[in-house]
Amino acid sequence: MDKIKMTTPLVEMDGDEMTRVLWKMIKDILLLPYIDLKTEYYDLGLVHRNETDDQVTLDSAYATKKYGVAVKCATITPNAQRMTEYNLKEMWKSPNGTIRAILDGTVFRKPILVKGILPYIPTWKKPITIARHAYGDIYKNTELYAEPGSKAELVVTGADGQEKRALIHDFSSSGGIVQGVHNLDESIRSFARACFNFALDQKEDLWFATKDTISKTYDHRFKDLFQEVFDTEYKERFEAAGIEYFYTLIDDAVARVVRSEGGFIWACKNYDGDVMSDMVATAFGSLGMMSSVLVSPDGTYEYEAAHGTVTRHYYRHLKGEKTSTNSIATLFAWSGALRKRGELDGNTELMDFADKLEQASIQTIEDGIMTGDLTQLSTLENKVTVNSEDFLLEINRRLQKLL
Repeated sequence: MDKIKMTTPLVEMDGDEMTRVLWKMIKDILLLPYIDLKTEYYDLGLVHRNETDDQVTLDSAYATKKYGVAVKCATITPNAQRMTEYNLKEMWKSPNGTIRAILDGTVFRKPILVKGILPYIPTWKKPITIARHAYGDIYKNTELYAEPGSKAELVVTGADGQEKRALIHDFSSSGGIVQGVHNLDESIRSFARACFNFALDQKEDLWFATKDTISKTYDHRFKDLFQEVFDTEYKERFEAAGIEYFYTLIDDAVARVVRSEGGFIWACKNYDGDVMSDMVATAFGSLGMMSSVLVSPDGTYEYEAAHGTVTRHYYRHLKGEKTSTNSIATLFAWSGALRKRGELDGNTELMDFADKLEQASIQTIEDGIMTGDLTQLSTLENKVTVNSEDFLLEINRRLQKLL
């Protein structure tokens, strides 16, 4: 068959460790034989980020704004141990955080359901999508240690020089810690619009939750702005689509989510979304079966796996050992980006290929051929554990039949 042509490139962001190894396997086995792949390539591996003083991360984000679609491999966010291991100039920030800030995007994470891998919550029958605000909160915080005898105050200086002050705590009897967080009205409104648009696109109800009874200014502002945007821009469209926007406190939301059957979008503030997306992924079976897409208000999309770089498997790979690493979430990042590129360019061949790639991937697992992590979870009777490369080759066998 002739290779599928692409008219516009998508931005390709390479990553670290075992996911970087899988990235090349996916391209070599499942993409390049079928697609005349056009990408603008950026190496976001920690070594190259260090060499470029992290400029490559900024460049990749601005390229994503230019071309509208990106696909990203998992990357290392360095800690003190990584500083030594990679001989870093400094402890570079999370690439995901940098990209999210530049794109002003909202992260939507959705489990990939397959026969034989049952959610730990028996009532869950449909996917639950987590919408995570990608700006502010503790990811843009300022922290200080307060010595005994210190007094911490919150100060806001107006444009006219007038100060508003509030006592945080008097550390007269003990030292302690202080943290300052912020958010922006426009970022919250962008978050709300991204969630409402995604709900209309997916034709699913949208839930939003904060703790406004305790945080009467910070969290309440989220609640008020969501309601304002909904009432003025989306209420009639939701009614026409037959879907609902629902607000509740986050502790109530957790209880409702656990009792639900799924099939909705759950919007969370940045930190809440970080935690709840991992909880939902694990409860559905595996973080390795969680797709993730960052969506900007201007219609820019960046697809990635929800998991990390699978460090333990990478060290085994370096020793020459075969690993059985689950590549589904990374593969679905590629299929999602290719589908969106095809959708934006009117390239139905590319969209059809993305659909069949996902179909072949799910079929492989449901045929009982899977990586070690899924073998432990699957209830199928006849299961075979294969290594990382053989898993992709099995997907390719089924993909060839579908094409």
